[in-house]
Amino acid sequence: MDTLSLLLIFIAVELFESNWQKSDSMYGLISNNFKIYQKSIFLYFLLHISFFYTIYVSIYLNNFSFWMSSILVIKFLDIAFKLNMMKKLSNGLNIEEVMPINVKMTPIFRYMNVLIYPLSFIFAVGLI
Repeated sequence: MDTLSLLLIFIAVELFESNWQKSDSMYGLISNNFKIYQKSIFLYFLLHISFFYTIYVSIYLNNFSFWMSSILVIKFLDIAFKLNMMKKLSNGLNIEEVMPINVKMTPIFRYMNVLIYPLSFIFAVGLI
C-alpha cells in the first residue's frame, strides 16, 4: 500500500474519532467519552482506532522515527489522560472537579487532530 493511501486512511480515521466525540464544550466531550466508557471499556478502546492505526502503520512501514514515535506517545498519553478522568468520574466525582474549566469547542479546535496528526505523519514518512 502506498503512503498516500495510508495518509488518506489516517485522515478518515481522525475524522471518525473527532466526530464520535463531537460536542460544543469540553464537558460535552468528556461526557461523550464517559457514556462510551460506561458501556464497555473495550468499546472505548476500539473507538480510539487512530491509536491502533498508528501502531499498525509504524510496524507496516517499519518507521519509528521521531515524528511517528511522537504521534504514538501523544495518542497514548491522550488515552491515558482520558482513562484517568473516566476512572474519577466512575468513582463519583463531578465533572467540574475532574476538569475545572469548561472550554468552548470551536470547529477549528475540534478538528485540530485532523490537521496535526496527518501532517506529522507526512513528516514521518518523508512526503515533504
